[in-house]
Amino acid sequence: MTAWIYDSVKVIVWVFFRLVTSWRVIGIQNVPEEGNLIIVANHFNLADPLIIGASINRRAAFIAKKELFSNRFSRYLLYKLGAIPVHRGQIATEVLRAADGTLKQGQVLAMFPEGARSHNGQLGPAFSGAALIAMRSGAPVLPIGVNGTENIKGLAWLLRRHKVTVNIGPSFYLEQDGTRITNQELTEATSIIMKKIAGLLPAGHRGNYTVE
Repeated sequence: MTAWIYDSVKVIVWVFFRLVTSWRVIGIQNVPEEGNLIIVANHFNLADPLIIGASINRRAAFIAKKELFSNRFSRYLLYKLGAIPVHRGQIATEVLRAADGTLKQGQVLAMFPEGARSHNGQLGPAFSGAALIAMRSGAPVLPIGVNGTENIKGLAWLLRRHKVTVNIGPSFYLEQDGTRITNQELTEATSIIMKKIAGLLPAGHRGNYTVE
């Protein structure tokens, strides 16, 4: 991650979305000022990583699908922004190693547990990668719900100042029993993550997840 490039992009994104949307951030006090952290969020639009990155007071390394690294310019920029490439739905050894390295340095790792954008504005099924990394590292998990970005389509949205809300919840930890993480533990931990995210979204965006 190159700090000046990250910070420059963050400022550009902040100014742009302040001009064209009615954007608000709730719960910024829940973002720890230091120490390792795993952000988990829903994913309705390609703009979500940019908006989340510009909404928090920390630099975050996003795990991103490998297809985004397909051309020279995007690959250069994404690496400079600290992004970690992954094949959709897979958490390979090199990704785990990169994630562990980010967290061991006391930095922020950001993930979309669904692994892909939702095209209907609803939370969808999640992969277990975020839960696995959280349980392996012992890092706190920070849930974020983003709504309003599902309306960013075409060019007409630029004239409508859609409401975009980034709702940041309290961080939490995922515990495990024993030294080996079981499939059942991963399933239960993934469900916990998704319910935390669902609780930060309006009822109409929660999909099949229930909020306790």
